[in-house]
Amino acid sequence: MRALERVVSRTGYSPPVVEFALDRLFESITVGALQSTIASEIGEQRTVPIGGVAIISSRTTIGVAIIPAIFALCAGCDVVVKDREDALVGAYFESLADELNAFSVAARAELWNGESNERDLRAYDAVVAFGGDDALRAIRAQLSPDARFIPYGPKASIGYIAREALTGEIEARRVADGAARDLLLYDGEGCLSLHALFVERGGAIAPEAFAAMLAAAVERAEVEFPLGERETAATARVARVRELARFRGGPFHSNAEASFVIEMGAAERAPEFLPRVLAVHAVDEPAAISAYVARHGLPLEACAVAGVRGDVAAAAIEAGANRIARFGEMQAPPLNYAHGGRPRIAEFVRFITEQA
Repeated sequence: MRALERVVSRTGYSPPVVEFALDRLFESITVGALQSTIASEIGEQRTVPIGGVAIISSRTTIGVAIIPAIFALCAGCDVVVKDREDALVGAYFESLADELNAFSVAARAELWNGESNERDLRAYDAVVAFGGDDALRAIRAQLSPDARFIPYGPKASIGYIAREALTGEIEARRVADGAARDLLLYDGEGCLSLHALFVERGGAIAPEAFAAMLAAAVERAEVEFPLGERETAATARVARVRELARFRGGPFHSNAEASFVIEMGAAERAPEFLPRVLAVHAVDEPAAISAYVARHGLPLEACAVAGVRGDVAAAAIEAGANRIARFGEMQAPPLNYAHGGRPRIAEFVRFITEQA
């Protein structure tokens, strides 16, 4: 509970959002999930730990450093994490040390100023870093030439609703409820947040009607996941998007507080990447995914899908999605999920090959 309060203070997210995020994070960490992930990536191969590992957390995603830290520890590495101000990773490591004293040495969380170069990253055999492109380039420049660099840069996630999922209001409402959750959690700041939505024409419910259903679902979901402390500048940007939508004259949905904006979008407009702002694109076929991603140069992380059709999944994979999920579950990946298309534990070991 102390960690929850500190995360709320740091991120500005509301307590229900943070509590939900922490539950999803720690519920995924089970003995079975750890064992199956390790077995699938390493199997019977002989390995040794890569050595010392440094992990640099991101500003936004809650507890993003914890999963790679766990797998680095499972690999037998010593781990130091650049923690955030909420000290969430440090609190988790303290709990590990309470259970097994060896973790008091092997797992450490510290605060340091990355811009001051007060930490010599050349001392580490592997460095995991989360952040923007400029920050990742600056971190890479500080590493030893033979160090393993494991970067996780900014990415977008999208959704695609096939016409088969829009045969009636009950099914469409279920999809809308899931999409609303994917939109609201973490205010669109995570790489698994919903940043653009494609709705196929030809169903019993038209894309414009679904956008209205989604807006109603967002209003319902905001009761469970209310808006937290939003910066004044962010509120002004969201309000500006709403006024631009009004000026364009197309269908859009919002409220007096501009807590969210849902607008029928156009292919030439890139995602806004603003809190609780979403464009809904009416399309005829899944090929629209690749066309949109290519047009705007979006590095894709995940795609939520509704409607069982092989061509939809194939189009998402072709566009670069590392994860395909149901709506409402996009931000609840399993432990073995290949974040950024990378393995979970294999990068923290060196494989031993038998010499003839």
